[in-house]
Amino acid sequence: MNDDGLLKMSELAQASGVSAGTIKHYLREGLLGEGEGVVRTSRNMAYYPPEYVERITLIKRLQEERFMPLRLIRQVLDEDPERAQAIIDTEDRIIERALERGAAAGQRLSAEEVARRYDMPPDVLERLAELGVISPSADGYDRDDVAIAEALSRFRAGGYDESLGFTVYETLRYREALQPLVEEEVRVLLDRLAGEVDEDQAVDIIVSGTEPLRELIGAMHSKLLVAELRRQRGR
Repeated sequence: MNDDGLLKMSELAQASGVSAGTIKHYLREGLLGEGEGVVRTSRNMAYYPPEYVERITLIKRLQEERFMPLRLIRQVLDEDPERAQAIIDTEDRIIERALERGAAAGQRLSAEEVARRYDMPPDVLERLAELGVISPSADGYDRDDVAIAEALSRFRAGGYDESLGFTVYETLRYREALQPLVEEEVRVLLDRLAGEVDEDQAVDIIVSGTEPLRELIGAMHSKLLVAELRRQRGR
């Protein structure tokens, strides 16, 4: 940093956590303004204002967390950069509070209790955790983990067992199909809630939608399954 508080490119990259190559790309795309505050001392040397650090960090977050293309990010920042930052900050608080409420919901069960209650071999639970389908903590299994174990137990009781080739790896198909859907769902929720309603109401809306959404997905899956079976029969 020089006497005026300006930063060299290497210092700007270190302070923002974004590579110099990426920052140069942002500069070429006009995402850092028209070069206001930049001091060039030679053809290959320039110093940048410290305000760039916050703007670069915001651009990176909009890219990675909101999946916004650079073209749209430039438009948003040109129109109202303070509002863009405020929305991101509000989203962070909404997410944090929703996760806190989810973590506090319900008592966790130990691995031993889950295995006993649902006749689930310990190695099956371990494999599910290794696959990332369930995520037990030192305190045990949360409500969703227990629901997954119960569903798999009911599958096994209905004949979906290893002798027919049905294993825990079948769960990966559903997780991989659901992941992009969930990412899109969260993006839409935050887009519509952040800055539009207060944080308490936003969290209430997210939490209250969990069960209806579960029922909606289940009902639509059943409907699609029956339709596909009919289609296969009609071939």
